[in-house]
Amino acid sequence: MRDPFADSEFSQNLQRQSAGIPDPTEPEIGSFPDESPQGDQSKVAETGTTTIGITAEDGVVVATDMRASLGGRFVSNKRVQKVEQIHPTAALTLVGSVGGAQSFIRSLRAEVDLYEARKGEDMSMTALSTLAGNFARGGPFFAINPILGGIDDEGSHVYSIDPAGGVMEDDYTVTGSGLTVAYGTLEDRYEDGMNMDEARSAAVAGVRAAAERDTGSGNGVYIAEVTEDGVDIEDYPDFDGVE
Repeated sequence: MRDPFADSEFSQNLQRQSAGIPDPTEPEIGSFPDESPQGDQSKVAETGTTTIGITAEDGVVVATDMRASLGGRFVSNKRVQKVEQIHPTAALTLVGSVGGAQSFIRSLRAEVDLYEARKGEDMSMTALSTLAGNFARGGPFFAINPILGGIDDEGSHVYSIDPAGGVMEDDYTVTGSGLTVAYGTLEDRYEDGMNMDEARSAAVAGVRAAAERDTGSGNGVYIAEVTEDGVDIEDYPDFDGVE
């Protein structure tokens, strides 16, 4: 009995597939990338940076180094501001792909402003962190792993936003290629109920320690202090005058 599908397009496609030959009609533009979120996570580590967020009794301290590097091997810029205000009482760090991080911040700022205009009040940190996670998961913001630090009616909050959109709240957190060194420093220095000065000192120590050992981090520190009065960001090239 003759096979009704013999020499048909269906049969030819099966032969191409078994031979490993791509279908010329298969769409390529808009196809999903082969890399997983874990691949994006590895890119974050390769780009090089150290960012720290610490909660305090009366606010949040966010600190970052100043170095931009290519693959953690070549220093492309020594004065990069990696922490930005995105909310009246919240700041976000830039980690990973520069373009992705900048676009992420612009998108969050726009949503925060729109919420304030519609509701007549500031967005809570729970809502802002959820929005950030949704954007990271569903938007074109590849290879980012920022820290969100802010304060609202419920107190001080620090969140780590991973490339897959995961949102993790903690008393303190670190992201970037220098995280192992910085975490070791914070484990020794962090205590419950720290004031802003103590949190600032611990954050600076963490960034400084990472800068000593991690080739992707260095050249100074940016410090954002977030309180109910707003966000104050200062820079200290080469750590001069920071303490």
